[in-house]
Amino acid sequence: MVLRIIGYLFGIGAVFFLVIATGIAWYVSGLTQDLPDYDVLAKYEPPVMTRVHAADGQLVAEYARERRLYLPIQAIPDRVKAAFISAEDKNFYQHSGLDYYGIVRALVQNVEAYGRGQRLVGASTITQQVAKNFLLTNERSIDRKIKEAILSLRIEQAYSKDKILELYLNEIFLGLGAYGVAAASLEYFDKSVHELSLAQVAYLAALPKAPNNYNPFRFPARALERRDWVIDRMVENGFATPEEGEAAKKEPIGAKTRTAAPRLFAADYFAEEVRRQLGAMYGEKTLYEGGLSVRTTLDPKIQVLARQALMRGLVKYDTSRGWRGPVRHFDEIGADWGVTVAEVPALADVVEWRLAIVLGVDQKGATVGLQPEREPGTNAVAKERATALVSAAEMKWMRKGSLKVGDVVYVEKTDGPAGEYALRQVPEIEGALVAMDPHTGRVLAMVGGFSFAESEFNRATQAYRQPGSSFKPFVYSAALDNGYTPSSVVMDAPIEIDPGPGQPIWRPENYSQEFYGPSTLRTGIELSRNVMTVRLAQDMGMPLVAEYSRRFGVYDNLPQYLPMALGAGETTVMRMVAGYSVIDNGGRSISPTLIDRIQNRFGQTIFKHDQRICEACDTTAWQNQDEPTIVDNAEQVLDPMTAYQMTSMLEGVVQRGTGTAAKALGKPIAGKTGTT
Repeated sequence: MVLRIIGYLFGIGAVFFLVIATGIAWYVSGLTQDLPDYDVLAKYEPPVMTRVHAADGQLVAEYARERRLYLPIQAIPDRVKAAFISAEDKNFYQHSGLDYYGIVRALVQNVEAYGRGQRLVGASTITQQVAKNFLLTNERSIDRKIKEAILSLRIEQAYSKDKILELYLNEIFLGLGAYGVAAASLEYFDKSVHELSLAQVAYLAALPKAPNNYNPFRFPARALERRDWVIDRMVENGFATPEEGEAAKKEPIGAKTRTAAPRLFAADYFAEEVRRQLGAMYGEKTLYEGGLSVRTTLDPKIQVLARQALMRGLVKYDTSRGWRGPVRHFDEIGADWGVTVAEVPALADVVEWRLAIVLGVDQKGATVGLQPEREPGTNAVAKERATALVSAAEMKWMRKGSLKVGDVVYVEKTDGPAGEYALRQVPEIEGALVAMDPHTGRVLAMVGGFSFAESEFNRATQAYRQPGSSFKPFVYSAALDNGYTPSSVVMDAPIEIDPGPGQPIWRPENYSQEFYGPSTLRTGIELSRNVMTVRLAQDMGMPLVAEYSRRFGVYDNLPQYLPMALGAGETTVMRMVAGYSVIDNGGRSISPTLIDRIQNRFGQTIFKHDQRICEACDTTAWQNQDEPTIVDNAEQVLDPMTAYQMTSMLEGVVQRGTGTAAKALGKPIAGKTGTT
């Protein structure tokens, strides 16, 4: 009887088991039908930041929506792998996608935690995190967890452990906008992953659980505790000795905010122009996600000098026009003047200047309080306060009594006594400067204005302005190319031009409002004679002048009116520099470039500016052959003899003409002045 009952119960249990098993199989089968294709992992190309470098290899700027640098597993140090495995999945190399022991352990801990009202813990392996991050959503549901488990088992069968770890270490979000260990290493420590210490590696491995909760600036104590926990796990798993672990735990986290792009000082306008060109060439998606490696033509040393030269010139001109007033005025300074002046935003790229608030004015000058620094990470106003003196001698260029207590002004440290500063003001006038290699078109330096922080408008490439008399060399080049010589005589005498019905007669004049009679072309260019230039253009015909301006790249379609011969048309500084480079380059055309070459994420060159022909440059071995010859295939737009003559005439401008101020440099210089 007992056996019959046992058999009966066993049969019922078996039926129930089969029903439940069938239900589970049907349920899981339904979930597997909607599973994403894990084969996409083999073709995975994550969004990778584009990096822009100067000609000497220095980093200029980075562009990305997600800050990520993709590293193959072979390039990731073993210590980094060990830290993340210890923190996230110590049995990674032993399990087949699911850590069953970890699941049981987490289940027991969660039962205990539930009873105490504590937060539940998970048991996801690295493989499961790859499945969730790449193929699923962050939805918290049983369906998603089952799909995650199934995908993890399949991923383990399809890919090696190293490939799975590579995907994980490059995809995971680690805070501060950084994705992957390479980007995080730069963001938190401004180091490559190969330079990280044990303590720094452990901190990065502490972040995947909750990057924002372990922010080293907002929650330093919490971040330190979590880092030390990771160090203990690394010691426990044999990836570090106890002595190394104790030494590492004594180190501070040492995180520091990384300077935002552009990274290279004074390269703001250059970097932004490169960004615009890349966007035009490849589109926004490739720019921000394509992982391009861009080698630019920028020479950092020349760039700094160019910025200094333009800044000095603009400030000198603006100062000669007098004081216009403070940046801002406070009627009430308050108990802490540091907090008051900290409210005013400063020009971040004019590092020589500091904002200051006037605390007192007397016969000796003005006492000012320098704007305090900001605490890294928190951006709070630092507690340190510093004052300085703007001496009366440094204030001679402004009207007496112009400066008042409560004025916020810019000051710059002088070479005089310690703590003495000079008063400064942001110029109203603007300018631009381009330094180009005249033989290749490589732009070595470019400054588009006084301050990129004040105005991002690039006056070197975007501002169309009248070149004035600096356009005359192109008119004279056309003349020399068509029968004139430097000693040809042109009459410098009054002339009347009838522009057409209903228009007043045009009577061009020289800058001096005088006429000098018969003069050679050399004299005409040296002394910038307007009337001679108009007569020359009238004799040749404006269609010819327009054609030569197109050849030089100054204008695409110059209106064929005589005033255009005096530079009345609008063009850019970049185009003018390219035009002058043609003369220096023996009459061969020049294509300005800010980019030498571009490589894609795989290291393949997809753009190269230098298109000169060198058939023997690819030879793999030397077999007593002659050295390779590089053939310049640029178009000859000006006769080489004309280019030589024009260069000689422009040297005369500096030696005897309107550009004699440049003689002080003591260098062989050819150039032309221009005023509008």
